[in-house]
Amino acid sequence: MASPGIDTEQEPLLGDRTPGSREWDIIETEEHYKSRWISIRILYLTMFFSSVGFSIVIMSIWPYLQKIDQTADASFLGWVIASFSLGQMVASPVFGLWSNYRPRKEPLIVSIFISVMANCLYAYIHVPASHNKYYMLVARGLVGFGAVFQTCFALIGEKGVTWDAIKLQINMYTAPVLLGAFLGVLNIILILTLLREHRVDDSGRQCKNVNFEEASTDEVQFPQGNIDQVAVLATNVLFFVVLFIFALFETIVTPLTMDMYAWTRKQAVLYDGIILAALGVEAILIFMGVKLLSKKIGERAILLGGLIVVWVGFFILLPWGNQFPKIQWEELHNNSIPNTTFGEIIITLWKSPREDHNEGPTGCPIEQAWCFYTPMIHLAQFLTAAMLIGVGYPSCNVTSYTLYSKVLGPKPQGVYMGWLTASGSAARILGPVFISQVYTSWGPRWAFSLVCGIVVLTIMLLGVVYRRLVPFSVRHGRIQE
Repeated sequence: MASPGIDTEQEPLLGDRTPGSREWDIIETEEHYKSRWISIRILYLTMFFSSVGFSIVIMSIWPYLQKIDQTADASFLGWVIASFSLGQMVASPVFGLWSNYRPRKEPLIVSIFISVMANCLYAYIHVPASHNKYYMLVARGLVGFGAVFQTCFALIGEKGVTWDAIKLQINMYTAPVLLGAFLGVLNIILILTLLREHRVDDSGRQCKNVNFEEASTDEVQFPQGNIDQVAVLATNVLFFVVLFIFALFETIVTPLTMDMYAWTRKQAVLYDGIILAALGVEAILIFMGVKLLSKKIGERAILLGGLIVVWVGFFILLPWGNQFPKIQWEELHNNSIPNTTFGEIIITLWKSPREDHNEGPTGCPIEQAWCFYTPMIHLAQFLTAAMLIGVGYPSCNVTSYTLYSKVLGPKPQGVYMGWLTASGSAARILGPVFISQVYTSWGPRWAFSLVCGIVVLTIMLLGVVYRRLVPFSVRHGRIQE
């Protein structure tokens, strides 16, 4: 039996277990226990590698796109970022169905392998003489099939080093995807050597599994009862909105800061990488807090609170006041802005005394008409909003996953999880496209106002389905909530 020091890991997903109860009195061999938790930790690592592979690239896409293809604008950026999730949305249901009938290693390894190849393609998109932006679009889409690091890569610089023999450039734009490819290869090796699959019921007993090689004398059949399809659909919609909100925030951070604070491409990669890394640390703390808080108030209440915090964050992000962003052509004859604010003092401290003026003009582009009449978003205002969104998003994300898994219960979840991933992918497609189009045409005031409206509608939806978002075993009376 497992040692008392790791009771948290033994706790089944659905409901509480107390010593002496029927559910607690489950025989699990030491071998099964160790194998199960090695596999779970390998999957934790797989999710970590996947997130790293996405986040280390996201901050540098916009400046890299501007460098390799001068015809690309902020609207096309939305399509590039969305292409990742388009590939993910197409693949998720198919791979989910695949995993229901075949060993799950197969679709997992194939998807990672495709991502590795796509990262290698991304590293070479500077080679073609034209249409580079479309090669980036394809590469990001294939990565979808299958932030702290970005800050470190900014130190390499735009030039970096070149391996002429294979025409490989290693700079602050390509180093992240090369790291992603390396992590993908490492991930495949760990899956092949250590991952074993286990399927258990509500009480933690082994169920018959096409992927579980050993026979068990304590196997049980899946419990009877239908899944609440309304709760499944509602959770998919909630998850869609949560991912939609954060996807558009990730997308707009770099263009917004370059427009508002006249950052160069290198400064944007570095400073936005620092901000994203800080949000990542904040998210870790939030995840730890959610685990403790959910035992007292439940996942539904945390999801509701997270959505409210996100709404406050985007409301704060709305531009106010009578000070306007620096226009690109203004710096030709005016290098100072009167009435310097606290936010601008911080920007000045951040800027290097030997600023690189070879990166082109900085500031809000004159092609965006709203730059002339929309007030700037001050740095302190932006950081406050980012902090709040960094609190709300992880709270909503983890509770959406948890509620969805509990609603499904011990039924085979491959296809359902595929659809959940597909809904999240759809959000990552539409979010970047939505924000890039609205931001470019109408500016941040319209963009963030519409986001606030979407969050309000989502809170109303959660209120309507609140009572239906209960675990499978609670719904069928096997466990009391």
